[in-house]
Amino acid sequence: METGNHSCGTDFTLVGLFQYGHMDTFLFTVITLLFAVALIGNITLVHLIRLDQTLHTPMYFLLSQLSVIDMMYISTAVPKMAANFLSDTKTISFLGCLIQVFVFLTLACCEALLLGFMSFDRYIAIFQPLHYPVFMSRKICCSMVASAWSSSSINALVHTVYVFQLPFCGSRIVNHFFCEIPSLLPLVYEDTSQYEHLIVMSVLVLVLIPFLAILASYARVLVVVYQMGSEKGQSRAVSTCSSHLTVASLFYVTGLCTYTQPHSLHSPGRDKVVALLYSIITPVLNPFIYSLRNKEVMGALRRHMG
Repeated sequence: METGNHSCGTDFTLVGLFQYGHMDTFLFTVITLLFAVALIGNITLVHLIRLDQTLHTPMYFLLSQLSVIDMMYISTAVPKMAANFLSDTKTISFLGCLIQVFVFLTLACCEALLLGFMSFDRYIAIFQPLHYPVFMSRKICCSMVASAWSSSSINALVHTVYVFQLPFCGSRIVNHFFCEIPSLLPLVYEDTSQYEHLIVMSVLVLVLIPFLAILASYARVLVVVYQMGSEKGQSRAVSTCSSHLTVASLFYVTGLCTYTQPHSLHSPGRDKVVALLYSIITPVLNPFIYSLRNKEVMGALRRHMG
């Protein structure tokens, strides 16, 4: 029997958003515009945080890291996806697919952990303000970012190495717009049910736990604000928490839906729509949700624009 290792030179074919190439020019324009908006928004935010002294705080250090991840995240899938809209072949090499899976998994897990660390930062700032300089020192912030990158990279490496040594079917037609483990498993002609349990365990640790921590921290904030009885404080807290929770939930819930289902229950059409939300929409929304609704960021932007 031929194994996946014996045919590493065989390309994969990406079906794309639509199997029969409907509206390719229109979709190319829309996706390219979203890509440009995401890059401009995140680059502006990173540059602003670097330039403005008032934004040299732990919260904005973590936010700049999130923007860097989002730029890399959307750049993993969109350029190849956009190129395929204008191409007849729509192929990706074995090595290219492998790199795409590894980079995408690393960035997705890293963002999940980083969002959790950002909620911890806000929790400490609100409930332990006197201990904030100790708990969120520069050394601890750097350790948080380093641990997120290292654990995500190790997790991604383990999954990528395992998946790409499996025996794939000869056609290698991936019914997706980029290489992702749930879309590759249907191409494997051996039982992967045990491996899917490992995927669920990884997702529960690296995605679900940070998401639950975010929900718990924001719930505590809202409870305390409502106990204070200030209508202005209540409306401001609800406005801020709801926008942050909406974007975080969009990222976490869609990721959990994709990676916790056995591949026998996956629907290619639904998977593509869900993947669009966490691979493209979230990186587009993040810089605007965390900046346009933030007085410090908007004040710094006005100062540097003269």
